[in-house]
Amino acid sequence: MVRTVYYVAASMDGYIADADNSQEWHRDFSGAEGQDTHFREFLDRVGALVMGAGTYGSFQAAGPESWAFGRTPTWVFTHHEFPGIAGADITFVRGDVAEFHPDIVDDAGDRDIWVVGGGNLAGQLMDQGLVDEMVLTVIPVALGSGRPLMPVTKATEPAALVASHALGQGLMQLHYDFGRR
Repeated sequence: MVRTVYYVAASMDGYIADADNSQEWHRDFSGAEGQDTHFREFLDRVGALVMGAGTYGSFQAAGPESWAFGRTPTWVFTHHEFPGIAGADITFVRGDVAEFHPDIVDDAGDRDIWVVGGGNLAGQLMDQGLVDEMVLTVIPVALGSGRPLMPVTKATEPAALVASHALGQGLMQLHYDFGRR
């Protein structure tokens, strides 16, 4: 069964980017003990990606060599015009996430969908009841403001904590399932 998974890192006060929309503050934590192992295991489950314009724009700004997803089907929700990336399978869409979700599920095959960054997009998916899991790595830094982890417009049902892992450098990874209550 295909699951839609928001796999993300956030500050301990709930931000995925700082007030300047930068994620440089968490680069010091990359490579923390255990982080790569959990991420590789997760990537083995991924059959399609979904992201917002800001996340895709960061790959554009970093250059085509930053695209590490090969030909994994990728859906970008945007109101902007972006060039594609040579060799990548990218579909640009505008509209309600629920309208496109069945097509994204088809692209994923028997694997999962990764919501890559983009708290706003994750919030929209959550509001529509389309996020099945969230794997949240909490970074031990407080930012005070910035881009929120998942700005929803309504309260969710409680999620079940199915796993937690202490990683190096004070990171904590929490794995929630929204279908198990």
